[in-house]
Amino acid sequence: MKNDFAKCLRGFFTEYLSAERGVSPNTMRSYGTAFASYLDFMKAKRKVEAEKLTLEHMDRKNVLDYLDWLQADKDSSVSTRNQRLAAIHAFCRYMQYEDVIRLQQWQEILGIKMKKTIKSTMNYLTLDAVKALLEQIPQDIVRSRRDLAMLSLLYETGARVQELIDLRPVDVCLTKPCYVTLFGKGSKKRIVPIQDAQVTILRKYMEENYLLELRMNQRPLFQNGRGGKLTGAGITYILKNYATMARNATENLIPDKISPHCLRHSKAMHLLQAGVNLIYIRDILGHVSIQTTEIYARADSKQKKEALEAAYVDVLPDIEVKSSWEKDAELKVWLKSLGK
Repeated sequence: MKNDFAKCLRGFFTEYLSAERGVSPNTMRSYGTAFASYLDFMKAKRKVEAEKLTLEHMDRKNVLDYLDWLQADKDSSVSTRNQRLAAIHAFCRYMQYEDVIRLQQWQEILGIKMKKTIKSTMNYLTLDAVKALLEQIPQDIVRSRRDLAMLSLLYETGARVQELIDLRPVDVCLTKPCYVTLFGKGSKKRIVPIQDAQVTILRKYMEENYLLELRMNQRPLFQNGRGGKLTGAGITYILKNYATMARNATENLIPDKISPHCLRHSKAMHLLQAGVNLIYIRDILGHVSIQTTEIYARADSKQKKEALEAAYVDVLPDIEVKSSWEKDAELKVWLKSLGK
C-alpha cells in the first residue's frame, strides 16, 4: 500500500512513543535520527526515495545491510550501530500488534542481535588536568566567559551534556544553599549543590547576559550565537579546542580523546578519591542503580592499590636470597662449557 510506511512511522512516534510510552525527548531524537539514517540508506543503496517506501522495504535483509552500511560506509561505531538497531527493534515490536499480517517479517528483524562491544578504559582527567583545561579559557572575551561558565559547571555538577543543554536560568539558585536543578533520563529531576567559586563564575555570566531577569528565566542558560540552545556537537567542539590548547601548554595531562562525558567521569572519580560515599555520588550523577556508580570504584586503580597496601599483613615466610649467578664462578664456567 502506498505510503503505509510513512503512516505507520508517524503512528509509532506520535501515538506510541509520545502519547502511550511518554519517552524522553532524547529518545525521540535518537529514534528519529535512526530512521532518517535508514531513509538515507534506502535512497543511496536501494535507489528508493522516501516517499516511495512501503513496509515491504523494511525486511531482515535490508536492515542487516543497513547496519553493515553504517559501519562500512559511515564509519559508525558498534555502539551507534546498536542504538540504530534498538530504534528499529522498538518499531518492530510496535508493528507486531499494528500489522499482524507481517508478523513473521517483524519477528525476523527482532531476531537480529546486538553486536558485542569491547569496553574501553574509562577516560577521565586528573584534578591538575581539569585545572589546566579551564585555565586555557580567556576571560576577556564575552563568548569565552560563557565557555568558562559552561565547562566549569559541566564538571562541577557531573551533568550529562544534554542536561547542561536543557538548563534554564530558572533551574539555577544563586542564593545559599546554591544549587542547580538537572533533568536527567526519564525526566528525573535532581538537585546538585554548587560551590562558591562556581557561583561567582555563574553569577557574573548570568548578570552580563541579563539571565537573572525574570523575562529570561525560561531561555537556554547557555546559548548559541542565535540565542538558541547549543548542541552536544557544539559543546564537544568547544571543549576540544580548549583541550588542544591545554595539551600544547602542558605535558601528558590531557588525553588525545576527550568529550563532555569525560568531565562527568572526572567529577565522579574525584569525588570518590576524596572519600565521598558511593551513595552520594550516585545521587549527584543521577544514576538509577548503585551498580552503575560502582564502575568508578572498579576503575580507580590507585585507590585499589592503596586499599590493598593498607590491608596488607605480612604472613609470608622469610626466604633466603642466594647470591646472583653472575657472581658464581663455578656456574659461569659451567655455562660457558655448554655446546662445546
